[in-house]
Formats: sequence, structure tokens, C-alpha cells
Amino acid sequence: MPLYEILPKAVRLYPEKEAVVCGETRMSYRTFAGRVFRLCRAFAALGAGPGDRIAILHQNCHCFLEAYFAAAHLGAVLVPLNVRLSAGELASILTDCEPVILLAQWDFKDQGREAVRGARGIRHTVWTGAQVRPEGASEHSYEALLARQVDGEPPDPPVGDEDVAQLYYTSGTTGRAKGVMLTHKNVKTHALGTIAELRLSDRDHWYHVAPLFHLADAWATFAITWAGGKHVIQPVFDAGQVLEGIEREAITLTNLIPTMLNMMVNHPEVSSHDYSSLRVLLSGGAPIAPEVVRKIIETFGCDYVQTYGMTETSPYLTLSILKAHLEDRPDEERLGFKASTGREFINVALKVVDEEGREVARNNRDVGEIIVRGDTVTPGYWNLPEETAKAIRGGWLYTGDLAVMDEERYVTIVDRKKDMIITGGENVYSTEVENVLYEHPEVLEAAVIGVPDPHWGEAVKACVVVKEGRRLTEEALIAFCKERLARYKAPKSVEFLDRLPRTGSGKIYKKGLRETYRNEG
Repeated sequence: MPLYEILPKAVRLYPEKEAVVCGETRMSYRTFAGRVFRLCRAFAALGAGPGDRIAILHQNCHCFLEAYFAAAHLGAVLVPLNVRLSAGELASILTDCEPVILLAQWDFKDQGREAVRGARGIRHTVWTGAQVRPEGASEHSYEALLARQVDGEPPDPPVGDEDVAQLYYTSGTTGRAKGVMLTHKNVKTHALGTIAELRLSDRDHWYHVAPLFHLADAWATFAITWAGGKHVIQPVFDAGQVLEGIEREAITLTNLIPTMLNMMVNHPEVSSHDYSSLRVLLSGGAPIAPEVVRKIIETFGCDYVQTYGMTETSPYLTLSILKAHLEDRPDEERLGFKASTGREFINVALKVVDEEGREVARNNRDVGEIIVRGDTVTPGYWNLPEETAKAIRGGWLYTGDLAVMDEERYVTIVDRKKDMIITGGENVYSTEVENVLYEHPEVLEAAVIGVPDPHWGEAVKACVVVKEGRRLTEEALIAFCKERLARYKAPKSVEFLDRLPRTGSGKIYKKGLRETYRNEG
């Protein structure tokens, strides 16, 4: 089934069922589809067609969902943009992919207009929001455009499985942002896989909290619609609002960044709400400490699944869903599996290999790189054949993530290759140290990096946010780590910060921390 048939199927099966909740806006599947079809016609009227790129600069909103489906119905390529990027960074991306249309939220008018001026290929800018004031013939109001279109489902576009459906640009934390191409086959195969793995149905209410420009959440656009579920949209993350929203909208599941979940379980009003509607909480986008997993399960009283994936894989590669024969294991053992990175996703083949390409022993100790293949894996990077050849070798995508695997084939990521610390000739994996830091009752957030050291080459440094109203000293925290880790793994120094830097998706920005302290020693 092509992507453009998913929404019409939902309309046939659930025409009057509530499909989208976005602030005060509530829409049935019939109403939502009507807006999508008019948006598709509006894009076509502005000159967009199959294969053309349409960029979107927007916070979470029903307009974002409409754009995903309208692009699929047109056969165009949607390019979600990170709203935290500067105008210059946006212009670089827009120049690279040359979209014919930029769909943008009026709140971002200054950086959007500056980015358009610095880019090439953009013919039209479409603004959303109640205060929109278009300038010139190339700017348009979103709602005015929709109002001018006729109703009715548009004709099927001439697209196939291998055509590109979406183009996601990496955050650029390792240099120039790369456009990851996802095909119609990638997106629909992943959607079906999540429906099977997570048992999605029309009873589900999905909470779009993580940004829709990032695949931590965006995959659910198609999977939840295919299953006939409800989309509930949170514009920007606020821990208190999300906790209240779970109760108000009877949320059944969502996928959140670990930093979001950590803020929620430590929120002062976390015990003031009813979470009985939740059946599973998923965490993805970064490793999560077992102690945080324990708090999540205790706080929300629902199932928990750790996820791991990449933009290049649509995204899921693993889920920490327990196999049936593991359900009766002791609580601590079950928690260990739940807090692991998980076993391979239904649609991929996954291996952990050493530098010679041999699979490592499944003993939960030997470290190797995760490599994967399957129908959810990108065909490559936009206009970057050499980068594609570096990443995909012999049909396998090399992830750059280092992990161990146990006898049940559950993997646990120990670090990114670029984040591994080599101190005195010994490898230190930052996640192992971070997991210990999160065990300390005064620690709210932690990130471990390597900093230059004249004697050891690199020294282990912990950057820590302490819980509000609590006190903690560097000496006490280092001693805490030395009691639980080999001495060379314990931090040599601790920096206490008010907050840790974040990427646009909400993940802790380690590259930024390393740059801050690169001249230490």
C-alpha cells in the first residue's frame, strides 16, 4: 500500500472518529483528510509536483501532520527543518535541497525570511498562524490558500516504492548537515513494523511531544493513522503540561527523549495526575540510565520500552520488549532487559561486529559496532555519494554506535565511537559512567565527556545538574563513582551546571560540551 492510501483508508474505516487534537482544534478523520487534500491542491497550484521538495519550519501542530500527508499525496518530498537552527544554517540546507515551497510558522518569520533570501530554488513561502501578514506575490497565508481549493481526494501521484518521500537533515553536530533520504518503502515498512511490535490500534491515543521535525516522533504520523488511532499534539515540551495532557486526553502511548522523561519523573506535580490510560511509554533518541527507567516504571505504572534508532533507519533498530520466556524472571533481571537498548526490530537484521567485521561474542562484555540492513534503511545521503559509500558497505549500514550483546541477543549501547574516551590507554564508555551518576539521589542530569589531559591524553569529566534545592560537592560525587567503578573510569573533575545544552530534538549536546572544555589541561 502506498503512503498516499493510508489516510483515505482511515477515512473509510473511521470517518467520524476523532483523529487530531491540537490545542482548541479537534478534527475527525473526514475533516482532517479534507484539509490534507486541499493542501495537496494548494501545493500543486504553487507549482510543486512529484519529486519536488517542500520544506517545513514549524513547531508541533496539526499543520505539520497535514504537510506530511499532503506531500505524500502529491508525490513530493517533505523536508522537515530543525526550528533551532540559525537562518544561515537553514539557508545552507535549503540551498542543498532546493525546495520550491517553504511552509513556515509565523513565529519564525525573521529567520525564515532571512533563510529564504540566502537560499536558492524557493518560489513560494506559505505562513501559518493567526497573525500572518504576507509580503509580495511569493508569500501566502496557509488558511487562505486552503480556502481557495476545491474539496475531494486528489488523483494518485506517479510514485513508486523507491521514490524519496522525506528528506531529514542531520543536526550537523559532526560537520556539514547531511540530507538523509527516506523512500516510500522505508516509511511504510517502518510504519507496519511499529503497528506489529507495539500492537497499535484504533484504541490508541498517541501524544506528539517530541518534535515532529525529528523521527523520534514523526514516524507515528503514518503508523497511528494506519491503525486508526488519535493524534494529540503538544506544540513544545513542558513537563507539567505533558503530565496534565496525559490525564486529560487519556494518552495510551508516546515516545519521548530521555531528558524529557527525566524531567517528568522529577517534576514537583508528577504525583498529582492520573496515568491509568497509559499502556506503554517509549524512550528513544539517546541512551537512558537504568535508574531513570526504574523511576519511570514506578511513577507511571505502565509498560516501558527502550528504543534505539537512527534517522538513516526510519528510525527503529531495536526495542526492549521482553520475550515471553523472560516475563517470569526476577524483577531486577527484567529491569535489566527493559533498560537495555533492546533486541532487533522486526524489519531489520542487526549484528555487532569487531573491526575485522566478525560478530562479537554474545557475552554482554565484548564491544563492537552495530551494523544493520533491511527495508527501513536509507538508500543514502542527498547528493553525497561518497558519504553514502562510507556509511553503507556490502549492503550493511555502519551506525557508529558501540555496543555489547547478550545471549538473548539484546544489545546495550555503551557509546558512540566519537564519544568514547581513551584515558591512559584505557577505553571508557561515557554511558557507563553516566548510569552511575544517575544513581546518586542528588543528580538530576549528567553528561560525561573526555577533555584533554597532558598526562592521560584524555581525562573523564562529568557535567552535572543537581536537583533543585539539593547540594553536592565534586569530591563527594567522584568518591561515589569510585565506589562503583574502576578508578580510571571515575570522573577526574565535575562541573556543576544550571542546565545542559540540548540539540533541537532535546538530546544532550555532547559536542557542545566538548568544545566548551577542549582547552582544559
